[in-house]
Amino acid sequence: MSTRLENLVKNALKAAQDAGELPEFEVEDFGFERPADSSHGDWSSTVALRSAKLARCAPRKVAEAIVEHLQDDGTLERVEVAGPGFVNFYLKAASSNDVFRVVREQGYEYGRTNEGKGLSVQVEFISANPVGPMHIGHGRWAALGDSLCNVMEHAGYAVQREYYINDHGSQMDVFGRSVDKRYLQLCELVDAGASLDEAYEQLIKDRQAFVDDENDEHPESHPLTNDFLSSLGENSYGGDYIIDLALQFAREEGSRFVALPDDDRVAEFREQGYLRMLESIRTTCHEARCDFDEWFSERSLYVQDDQGVDPVHRAFDKLEQMGHLYRTEDGALWFRSTTFGDDKDRVLVKSNGEYTYFASDVAYHWNKFQRVEHVIDIWGADHHGYIKRVDAACEALGYPGKFEVLLGQLVNLLRNGEAVRMSKRKGTMVTFDELLHEVGADATRYTLVSKSSNQMIDFDIELAKRQDNTNPVYYVQYAHARICSILRRAAGVSLEEATQLGMDEIGRRAVGDVADLGLLTDPTELAISRKLSEFPGLVAGCARDRAPFRLTHFAEDMAGAFHSFYTQCQVLPSEGRPVPHELSCARLAVCDAVRIVLSLTLKLIGVSAPEHM
Repeated sequence: MSTRLENLVKNALKAAQDAGELPEFEVEDFGFERPADSSHGDWSSTVALRSAKLARCAPRKVAEAIVEHLQDDGTLERVEVAGPGFVNFYLKAASSNDVFRVVREQGYEYGRTNEGKGLSVQVEFISANPVGPMHIGHGRWAALGDSLCNVMEHAGYAVQREYYINDHGSQMDVFGRSVDKRYLQLCELVDAGASLDEAYEQLIKDRQAFVDDENDEHPESHPLTNDFLSSLGENSYGGDYIIDLALQFAREEGSRFVALPDDDRVAEFREQGYLRMLESIRTTCHEARCDFDEWFSERSLYVQDDQGVDPVHRAFDKLEQMGHLYRTEDGALWFRSTTFGDDKDRVLVKSNGEYTYFASDVAYHWNKFQRVEHVIDIWGADHHGYIKRVDAACEALGYPGKFEVLLGQLVNLLRNGEAVRMSKRKGTMVTFDELLHEVGADATRYTLVSKSSNQMIDFDIELAKRQDNTNPVYYVQYAHARICSILRRAAGVSLEEATQLGMDEIGRRAVGDVADLGLLTDPTELAISRKLSEFPGLVAGCARDRAPFRLTHFAEDMAGAFHSFYTQCQVLPSEGRPVPHELSCARLAVCDAVRIVLSLTLKLIGVSAPEHM
């Protein structure tokens, strides 16, 4: 509708200019928007305010000239000039309600825009180290990243989803040593006469005693964990999952690894354990409805090509040719990042020949730009200080302004309003996988995407599990299921038949061939048409501003608008409450359009739209 109105205004402006009432000038943006207050019209344009300088006259005079020459094409009830020069458009009921027809015709293509103009964009998110299970912070990046990708695709971007596997750093050796130590402990307990299951239980109970001993006042209650920590120090991974991995190796291989040299044994556990953890992460992501186009291994950046050069050194060569690298007397290699606004230069290779994490990041981001035009990384807020150096590297490599970072705040996990206690030192946490299994993917994803990424989220497990209207996702899903029930009754089909036919066919049967949308004049009906009309602009804005959280607000508003409509307006005739057939069909069209848009909205944020509850 905004495009239609824009054409009317464009023609009116041209007519005013031809009549000599306004000078010749071009307008690029007609400034159409939905007024927050519906008393100010269905649509409002700020074209007069935007073009007053070009017209060399007061904005209100420009607005009056436009209105004077406006040729109504049958869509308008009236047009008014308001304030300093706003042009407010009031649509006829049939025109306003045409959105119900448009939604039902376009289905899940409704709201698809060309905001992105086909720009190829890579979104990299989660990228948790493959040395442990995903935590709830990773879960937030999963919900945010995947929802953002969905929205951007609907807005006309060509999107690639990528997970960066940090499988090259020293953390991999720490992981291997941690599994190794627990494996050796299991074997020692078995040698002392315990069965493998008994040995496993001893380790688990011992670690739980360590967790319970919050102030380390009773070291005698957890000698096995004390031994683990004294062998590895703080540089270890101590969660139960390490013991679980050690048990897997002991079950499959017995004590075979004990006889291996220490370094070989650690290498076995590092490599085999890493692959198992990575598969576990893949499974968790899939259960969260978050699948990736590419799983990119950091190790691949250090694999030499046919010419004997790896991607890291390819990137170094490019930067050196451009004069952006230098070496210090101790032999360290530095990137001159201050040239691009960083507060200090950054080391790529230390004086001892060790590569920094930043070295991998430089090569990785150069690789990204070989594949796409624009890059979005989603990082935790604690990485804020890292942004400038990566941005500087991208600019130095020839991609200024094409790298952006979304920073995400923490998630506070609660249960009935009380904080769930977790400790990094003790190795205790609620994993994302555990949260998915307790709460479900729908409520988990909805909650984690419900706020802007720069706001902290309080995730109350018990609230997310509630089956009532205090739970936002239940409230929205119930509205969708309620509409499906109404349409099934109107179409005269059972739940089983509807499942076979699909709700789109049920909607067509319920409404019939033609619905007279001009009959819809109740304020609640007009409120729904207005809300549905906002959706295309909402999708474009969510994509442009990287803000998929707005979809949850829209879904809740849409569900509330429908519940108000259904309370106020009789949709199906019942005993003592007749409804004219034509009006019933029109209202069923309202129901069907709301069903489609609610389902689409939930789909974009990775949440299901149940057809019965």
